[in-house]
Amino acid sequence: MQVGYARVSTLEQNEDLQTDALKKAGCERIYVDHASGAKASRPQLDRMLDMLRPGDTVVVWKLDRLGRSVQNLVDLMDRFQKMGVEFRSLTENMDTSTSGGVLIFNIFSALAQFERDLIRERTMAGLKAARARGRKGGRPSKLSDKDIAMIRQLYDSRTVTVQEIADRFDVSRSTIYKALEHSKDQSQHRSVPFGYYFPA
Repeated sequence: MQVGYARVSTLEQNEDLQTDALKKAGCERIYVDHASGAKASRPQLDRMLDMLRPGDTVVVWKLDRLGRSVQNLVDLMDRFQKMGVEFRSLTENMDTSTSGGVLIFNIFSALAQFERDLIRERTMAGLKAARARGRKGGRPSKLSDKDIAMIRQLYDSRTVTVQEIADRFDVSRSTIYKALEHSKDQSQHRSVPFGYYFPA
């Protein structure tokens, strides 16, 4: 079965362009989310993932409708591969059932790794600069918002362990987990996007 996925941001407002293209491509079901690409929670994407079965093909109008970032896109495509699900993007003419599509996926994977390495390098440079300005020795009584943002960035990069992050900030692992929980709570306080299922 060909399954379509569409997403429109809260600033856009009409999914017709995407859904029309997905119907024309032969999609029997189409899931639509109304959410910013930065939002981690996309109910209809989650629903689609639960409904996929081996042999299905996920179709999108454009790559940026599916992934929030290169890494997120690669993670999803890797998940499809493990599920036995193919992937097509109409605008980029990408199809993982072809050798050319597999090549593009591998290039994306390499780019995602490169992006993670850059994030880690920048973050480590920022920590080194902070220490050079005197932030070293002794356990700080409180992590600043900037520290928490940096901790979240390091954690999401998946390039260092929680213990390594704790060591760099001279705090305990529990403090790091509390900081991560705090950043998660801050994100959840924002408005929650809504979505719906659009039958083809």
